[in-house]
Amino acid sequence: MSYPGLAESGRERYVMEMLQALRAFSDAMDRMHGGMKGDMDMNATDLAAMRMMIMREQRGETVSPHDVARHLRITTASTTKLLDRLEAAGHIERQPHPRDRRARVVVLTDTSRQEFYRHFGERLRGMRGIADRYTDEELQLVTRFLGDISTVLDPEQ
Repeated sequence: MSYPGLAESGRERYVMEMLQALRAFSDAMDRMHGGMKGDMDMNATDLAAMRMMIMREQRGETVSPHDVARHLRITTASTTKLLDRLEAAGHIERQPHPRDRRARVVVLTDTSRQEFYRHFGERLRGMRGIADRYTDEELQLVTRFLGDISTVLDPEQ
């Protein structure tokens, strides 16, 4: 595909190929998440909240309802409804904060965590297999690039 004003050779071609690869990656992620939404019987916001909780859990971080609201950019009222829905479906539990007795944290249930990994695990293993093909330096470069791209797409992250 060509765009007016861009050369079909040299750096511009490589930039366009990279942008097209990013678009294809984004489309593939959208399709994967769409399938997970249907399989797990939840909407896109519910799934985004669960992905955020999984990522924070892997980093050893707690998740408050405020963290969910800020991450999803939704109101506290919408966050309460979302958490009520996830709790009723058995995906999360609200628990006392480990250091602040006045606060609550949100944690995934074991069943929900297992279901999430059941849906995502095979794809994650495939992605890790691809990553194994690259050197440490190449992986660091890809990580830096994706981090930089993320800050352009989501400056508030």
